[in-house]
Amino acid sequence: MTLTLPEAALADLASLVRRGNVAVLSGAGISTESGIPDYRGPSGAFQRNHTPMTYQAFTRDQTARRRYWARSFLGWRMMSRANPNDGHRAVAQLQQNGLVRGIITQNVDGLHQAGGAADVIELHGSLDRVICLDCGDLTTRIELDDRLRGANPDFRHDTDPDTVNPDGDVDLAEELLDGFAVVDCVDCGGVLKPDVVFFGESVPKDRVADCHASVDRAESLLVLGSSLTVYSGRRFVMQATKLGIPVAIVNQGPTRSDDCAAVRLDAPLGPTLTALAAATA
Repeated sequence: MTLTLPEAALADLASLVRRGNVAVLSGAGISTESGIPDYRGPSGAFQRNHTPMTYQAFTRDQTARRRYWARSFLGWRMMSRANPNDGHRAVAQLQQNGLVRGIITQNVDGLHQAGGAADVIELHGSLDRVICLDCGDLTTRIELDDRLRGANPDFRHDTDPDTVNPDGDVDLAEELLDGFAVVDCVDCGGVLKPDVVFFGESVPKDRVADCHASVDRAESLLVLGSSLTVYSGRRFVMQATKLGIPVAIVNQGPTRSDDCAAVRLDAPLGPTLTALAAATA
């Protein structure tokens, strides 16, 4: 894929990033080129009328919990096969070149790290981990997947990759969920949950504090692939604006903070960030 950027827009973005000490805030849009749909894009999850799991439903409703784990059992396998794309690699290159200092991601797919980035703050957690809501024990998703496979040896369904959602589950008809068995914590028998922040759940305070500290130290904030509709991520743009830290936004489609941006590009992330890395090398 080739991309022609307006020369002035790329020059302005490169000039800002070239100063260094850039904090990055990334959203689902940076992972769409890896085959993981976003929420609000033209082919995103919300366009398919997908309703994300909420913390309240997951913790209070056994049927909702079984529905999530059945759908996630299929979706996580596809998510785990996703590879980092040019956008992830370009962010890692900017970090290795000493220009990006901090990376905050709203994504739970681990693709920034797979693309070579280090010291990534996973604002909403990671699908690679599972936590017990009763005893707090953390285990790997691979371990849970083995246990779910053992408990559901005949649960196999063909899944359209286009139905995978950013939170790691897939759209699946209710009648296909019958008989799916959920497993509990090995240590205490408690309820297991992916170590991600569901809708309606609060991000841990210490993690939010780490993100605020990263923005505080930055000389600019680069937003990548986020519509900034949800306050969880938008608060860092608000923080940067309040502190007088310039904000640059690269996203396909409008964002809720476009009026705060010193530089704004509506363009695909992979080619744009590859061009940016080359222009600032």
